[in-house]
Amino acid sequence: METHHPLPLLGGLTAAQFMRRHWQKKPLVVRQAIPGLRAPVDRDALFALAAKEDVESRLIRRVDSGWKLRHGPFPRRALPSRSQPGWTLLVQGVDLHDDAAHALLQSFRFLPDARLDDLMVSYASDTGGVGAHFDSYDVFLLQACGQRRWSIGRQRDLSLQPDVPLKILERFEPEMTFVLDAGDMLYLPPRYAHDGVAVGGDCMTYSIGLRAPSAAGLGADLLARIAEAQADELADATAVAVPYRDPAQPAVGQPAAMPAALQAFARKAVEDALRQSDVIDRALGESMTEPKANVWFESGETPDRFVSLSLDRRTRMLYDDRRVFINGESFRAAGRDATLMRQLADARSLGPRALGRASEDAIALLQDWCEAGWVHGT
Repeated sequence: METHHPLPLLGGLTAAQFMRRHWQKKPLVVRQAIPGLRAPVDRDALFALAAKEDVESRLIRRVDSGWKLRHGPFPRRALPSRSQPGWTLLVQGVDLHDDAAHALLQSFRFLPDARLDDLMVSYASDTGGVGAHFDSYDVFLLQACGQRRWSIGRQRDLSLQPDVPLKILERFEPEMTFVLDAGDMLYLPPRYAHDGVAVGGDCMTYSIGLRAPSAAGLGADLLARIAEAQADELADATAVAVPYRDPAQPAVGQPAAMPAALQAFARKAVEDALRQSDVIDRALGESMTEPKANVWFESGETPDRFVSLSLDRRTRMLYDDRRVFINGESFRAAGRDATLMRQLADARSLGPRALGRASEDAIALLQDWCEAGWVHGT
């Protein structure tokens, strides 16, 4: 993506300027980020998605006694009347289920794909909202239809209301308030408190959220993947496992004490596993492309020869200097085939000219991906 051309989406800033001036630094309000925006997913289509078992949805209502939260799926009859004030329907991962929503998410690819998460849609009746809160990740809030009043502010006190099913700030102190109309957008850095309230009903806000894994969570996932890869290697009949040996171990009077030599052996085993040149990079690529638990692919037809192909909207594909990663798997790539696979990951499609330069091995791999439903070819 070109990063030095002014973008209406960013209020005339280039992507490079936005990243330098605002990214994880300060909010940005953009009037008519997408002029004349028509919601790619209208109200009825959103309600239909919320009724599906494989779609994550939540219904939030503010009542006299506080807040109520329910998890979907929601048949249409289970949703409140649109004329009833104070309720919000949140539908997660809409880009996974709708091509137009997926295309909208692509507008934000001036950010690394590894950081883009999904597109969530919030539908609210008059006065509906989810309370004052903060997110641990960056977020773009695009008004798709109707109006929403946003109050935002940096927050020193991040304590939450007790005994509430939502993470709502106990003492929210807004610094700015403004109303977004259809096509307007608000960017907020992580931990910037915000409270959005629908004005007049039939309000839809598209939330483009970013992935921000915690160090602890990511570390645990990578270690588990590295351990699994090590186990696979040991399962190979040609692999040679090095057992622990302690020929100098003396007799002990305190048998429950952990032997220092065994501790040193264990430390070295972990250090050796992590010392391999790309073991962490490989695990990271597989982790960041792993489909979410509710994502599944249907087997597709596999053409003998490709004229063109494109990634399925649910497919995550990344690459580094050594490998390409797709849907939790990794493949070594070099030379012309590596260039081809990187082009596919960046453009999410390949035409006849690029495919004409593909090797037989690359074509065979792409055919496997077609059969898995990860890519679609003609």
